Amino acid sequence: MNIEMMLSGFFFLLIIITNLTSDRFGYETFSGLDAGTKLQETSTNPKYFKISFVTILIEHISIIILATMLFFAFSSYNLVLAIVWTVSRSGEGLIQIYNKISYWRLLGIASQYSVSSGADKNTLVDSAYDILKTKNTTFTYAQILFSIGTLAYSILFVVYGILPAIIGWFGLVSSVLYGLGNGIILVRPDIKVLWNIGGLLILLFELTLGGWLIYLSLI
Repeated sequence: MNIEMMLSGFFFLLIIITNLTSDRFGYETFSGLDAGTKLQETSTNPKYFKISFVTILIEHISIIILATMLFFAFSSYNLVLAIVWTVSRSGEGLIQIYNKISYWRLLGIASQYSVSSGADKNTLVDSAYDILKTKNTTFTYAQILFSIGTLAYSILFVVYGILPAIIGWFGLVSSVLYGLGNGIILVRPDIKVLWNIGGLLILLFELTLGGWLIYLSLI
C-alpha cells in the first residue's frame, strides 16, 4: 500500500467535499459584490457564516497537505515538476488562508450593520465591499497558481505513464483552460465563460484523479 498516494487521493476528494459544504452554508467561491445583501445574510445567520468559514479554511489547509503528499508520492519521477506543483499549490493555499483573516471581519461588520443606520451603515457596506472585492482578486491569483500546479503534475502523469493517459491529458487541457479563464477575469471580470467551463472540467478531473489514486494505492 502506498500511503502517500492514498492520502493524495483522499485530500483531492476532501477538498471537493469541503468546497461544496462551504458553498452549502453560504460561502461563495467568487463572491457577488452586493455587500449590503451579504452583510444582511451574515447578520441573520452568523452560524452558517462560521460553518462555511471553518469548512473553507479546512479546504485551504488540505491544499497544502495535498501538495506535500503528491511531492512524497511522485517527486522521484521528476524533482523539478514536483517542486513546481508543491510551491504553486502551497502558495495557493497560503494566499487563501491569509485572505481569510480579512474575510472573517465580515462577521463583526455584519453584527454592527444590523444595529446601524444612515452614514454608519454606508461606511460598513463600503468596508464589506472592499473585503469581498479583495477576496475575489486574491482568489483569482490563487487559482492561477492552482493551474500551474495542476499542469505540473498532469505533465508528470502523461510523460511517465503513472496513470491512464486520458487522465493526464484531461488534466493538461483542464488546467490550461482554467488558467486562461482566470487570466481573462483579471482583465475582464464580467467574462466568466471560459472560467466556468474550465472549473467544471477541473472538478471532473480531480474527482477522477482522487478516486484513481486511492485505487492505485490499494492494488
